[in-house]
This record gives sequence, structure tokens and C-alpha cells, in this order.
Amino acid sequence: MEELRAAEKARVKKRRTVFAVAAVVVVALVAGGLVWATTRPVFCGDAASGSPNGKQWKTAPAMSIDTSAAYSATLKTSCGDIGIKLDAKNAPQTVNSFVFLAQQNYFDHTKCHRLTTSGIYVLQCGDPTDSGSGGPGYTLPDEYLKDPAVQGGSYPAGTVAMANTGTAHTGGSQFFLVYQASQLAANYTPFGTITSGLDILQHIARDGVQGGGSDGKPKDNVVINSVPVTKE
Repeated sequence: MEELRAAEKARVKKRRTVFAVAAVVVVALVAGGLVWATTRPVFCGDAASGSPNGKQWKTAPAMSIDTSAAYSATLKTSCGDIGIKLDAKNAPQTVNSFVFLAQQNYFDHTKCHRLTTSGIYVLQCGDPTDSGSGGPGYTLPDEYLKDPAVQGGSYPAGTVAMANTGTAHTGGSQFFLVYQASQLAANYTPFGTITSGLDILQHIARDGVQGGGSDGKPKDNVVINSVPVTKE
């Protein structure tokens, strides 16, 4: 996650450890050469066909949500459904943008492109380019950074928060899902809480990062198929 890496680089670097990935290596002689095969997790496999639409806007959407209402979203991923309660009251502009993008099918077919398994424990999603630098063309102001839950420098497990570039008011479409309490300064807008599917995130984390490190693309192919939103 380029955004969190910029803000937490020094802190995470100090605590970064090599993540041991269980693998079985098979060596076989084929035509006088060696063939190496490594087992891969198969936890996620239900990705819908299609590509991100990559739409762009010059400005953030006009406010259209009812901040007094309750909103929920479901990340319907290739690994299973993750339910989220959105906090429209305390993070209205962020939730308004998230709902808008979901209704524009912006998140459909996007991959969750970064997993961290040391120091901070998050899965980052919402980038249609799968590079860590993509966004909708506009930025959002930070909100609810005085949330008591994050004031102690730790985002609790189950938090859904906006990623940013490491400077204030640079959120866009990328967000991260906290699967284990993570040491992060209160610089990332918390705008939702995971209500179901935390076990799915923890399974993805156990499967690890590509290449065996503690920070990078997840081994599992985590694709968001769609994000239906409900006003309750």
C-alpha cells in the first residue's frame, strides 16, 4: 500500500520481519533440466469475469446520502462476502464518496493489491490499476480523526479506513481493512466497521504475501466482484 507505506515507513521498517511461507518444492528431472513447483493457496477462486471501468471525475460527488440514516455495504469478493457498517454520521463525505463509487461499479473487478502481515495488519483495496497509485481523479478531506477508537495510535481489528498518500486530505478510492489491531497514527479516516467476514481476511493473511515477504500483493487472488450498498 503506497499510501500507508509513505506515512508509516520508518515505523514499519523497524518491525518488519520475514514472513515464513509454507511451501512444498518438488524437484523433477525433465529433459535434462529441473522443474520447480510450489504449492499455492486456493482459498480464493470465485472471481467474476470483467475488468475495472476505471472511471474518472474532476471533483468529488455532491452530497447525496442521508447522514442520519444507517448504511451498510457488502464487499462481494472472490474469497467470500465481507460486511461493512458505514459511518455516515461521523464521516459523511467519505461515506458519500464510497457509496457513489460503489453505485458507479467503480470497485467491480478490482483487486485488493496490498497485504501487510507485520507491524500493521491490513488488506488494502479500491485501486482499479492494481498498482497502489490509482484513484477516481478527486481527493477527499480527512474526517473523524478524533475517533476515540484510533486516538491511541492503534486501529482496532474490524476498522475500515481510507488510505492516503501520507499527507492530509489525499484520500480517494483506496481503503484498507484491518484484520488485527495495527499501530497507526490517527491519520486515516475511519469510515466503517466490519460486521462479518473478518475470518476471511484473517485466512487471506495466513496465506501470506507473494514472494514470502510481509508487505506486498497477497498470494490469494482477492478480487472485489461487486459492492452492493443498503440504506437501512
